[in-house]
Amino acid sequence: MNFTDTKTTQATDSQPSLQDSRPAQTMDGCQAAAHVAYAYSEAAAIYPITPSSPMAELCHEWAENGLKNIFGSPLIVSQLQSEAGAAAAVHGALLAGSLAVTFTASQGLLLMLPNLYRMAGELLPGVIHVPAKSIPPHPLSTCAVHPDAHPGRDPP
Repeated sequence: MNFTDTKTTQATDSQPSLQDSRPAQTMDGCQAAAHVAYAYSEAAAIYPITPSSPMAELCHEWAENGLKNIFGSPLIVSQLQSEAGAAAAVHGALLAGSLAVTFTASQGLLLMLPNLYRMAGELLPGVIHVPAKSIPPHPLSTCAVHPDAHPGRDPP
């Protein structure tokens, strides 16, 4: 698999076509997000935490195997010691001009908020993939709902 080897069909005057000649694949949301993140990013700061672990692990595996992204080079992956560290590393990569990405879950997103507000204030275009998981009243909830992304969207 190589993200630079995509082939498109010829577009007609009436309707452009971006069909890929490769066969379709069945995958879950984490794998689909990992494909997009790997293909369109130059750097990833990861701290694998359920349910975002598969995205980070796939990107790390592909980078170790030398898979090239659309820029013709493997993704630079750094595994950090905390969610706050991953957000700070993405912040630094964005300040340096890199296209950076990270993956987190609901509780991790809450730990990233100080850096997220700073990145937003500096108008830095980073991407954070957040799979659905609730912010529970107890630590072992795995309910799949979407309020986990609200703290990053709403101002303090």
